[in-house]
Amino acid sequence: MIDPTSAPVAAALAAFRASGSPWLALPFFREGAADAVAGAIDARVAAGARILPDPSAIFRALTLTPLPAVKAVILGQDPYPTPGDANGLAFSYVGSRRLPASLKVILAELAPDGAKPDLSTGDLTPWAERGVLLLNSALTVEAGKAGAHLRLGWSQLTDEAVEAVSARDEPTVFLLWGAQARAREALIDARRHGIVASGHPSPLNRARDFPGSRPFQRANAWLEDHGRAPIDWRLG
Repeated sequence: MIDPTSAPVAAALAAFRASGSPWLALPFFREGAADAVAGAIDARVAAGARILPDPSAIFRALTLTPLPAVKAVILGQDPYPTPGDANGLAFSYVGSRRLPASLKVILAELAPDGAKPDLSTGDLTPWAERGVLLLNSALTVEAGKAGAHLRLGWSQLTDEAVEAVSARDEPTVFLLWGAQARAREALIDARRHGIVASGHPSPLNRARDFPGSRPFQRANAWLEDHGRAPIDWRLG
């Protein structure tokens, strides 16, 4: 039995496997890559690193949005590196301080023209429950070290998840924000699925090509045009 205190990521992986998730069919989980990633991160834990989010939330994006339920995909980079901020979903914020700047920009796109955005919550759990796969390129990070796990092998999971969604017949829309997300466009069958590309919502994006791009409206229009119900993007 895995000791969750000494190997928390391996324990989280074991729990996810026990769930019977459809995502477990991915080669990442079947052929050893998941175990290698868990081992590498647990070695960092043994060396004193604090891993985020809480182990119970590491696979939360896949748990809340199983493969057959996916209607839309939003790709992020890695969890927020401040303890208590991340809950396992890309861009989702559950901290107690002001919302992250990028998330404010995202939520502003939800507001009707001329209206103030609702910034009362940054928890994107309702989206995940409605079929929006909110998947980061790395499912873990170290406290205070953004990007620390981007090269530990998580990207294989993200690639395979995108390919698995693309391989389905059900029309799905991919919202690709920024260069890293848009680099995965080559994995998507654009004959069957929609691609709504925008710049990254970060205020540091000098091109400022996310504000006004209306990704949510465009995604819903595409879904409706292809016979699927639009997504309710409200968080309240």
